[in-house]
Amino acid sequence: MKIKSIFLALTVLTLFSCKYERKKTTDKKMPIAENVKGQTELEITPISHATTVLEFDKTVIYLDPIGGAEVFASFEDPHYILITDIHGDHMNLKTLNALALENTIIIAPEAVAKKISTVKAKKIVVMNNGEKKPFSNFDIEAIPMYNLREEALKFHRKGRGNGYVLTVDEKRIYFSGDTEDIPEMRNLKNIDKAFVCMNLPYTMPVENAASGVLAFKPNQVYPYHYRGTEGLSDISKFKELVNNENKEIEVVQLDWYPNRK
Repeated sequence: MKIKSIFLALTVLTLFSCKYERKKTTDKKMPIAENVKGQTELEITPISHATTVLEFDKTVIYLDPIGGAEVFASFEDPHYILITDIHGDHMNLKTLNALALENTIIIAPEAVAKKISTVKAKKIVVMNNGEKKPFSNFDIEAIPMYNLREEALKFHRKGRGNGYVLTVDEKRIYFSGDTEDIPEMRNLKNIDKAFVCMNLPYTMPVENAASGVLAFKPNQVYPYHYRGTEGLSDISKFKELVNNENKEIEVVQLDWYPNRK
């Protein structure tokens, strides 16, 4: 009887340990994980700067993949890749050519599609500003992204790049791409998660980003793409500006620059 009790205790301990190890690994890999409308589990992993991995319903999406294939070694090959613009921190031919894309659909604006025509993907789908397309288990809307400040107009002209709104099981997720607080962003509706850029001189200061977010009122906002020529933007100030005006908007700060000095 004693031997049986000891064996049972060891078995329970082993199962608990395995469960803990799986949870610890998952927590490290997947900073954002939740059920969407109680049906689809959505996992969003920040990689670096603008590069992100989304996983849901056995679907894997890479957004603006850069950094080489080794960055994505712990993920499944992508079913879709979304690219926002032609700049090297969003479109990286070396990374695209290093990934296994035989079964991957790349979604990109026309300016990007022209530059990646030699990439060996299953298909390249062009989406331009304002277009909406349904895919297997989600929808995408291409949102304009461009500069407004006179000194920044040379960086991103209207019509060249895309922000994206993905609708996954009725949850709407916005990735701004390189933009300022343009009317098309300020007029967004029913956004659950918003990933909003803020870096100078290329996009916008945190004050403008906060103003834009306060206009369209997402349930959650994630500062991303916040490294500029003078270092990282003050995302703590961004949070303060947003929550001083609207405490209902949850500002979530993730580490998009784990290897910074």
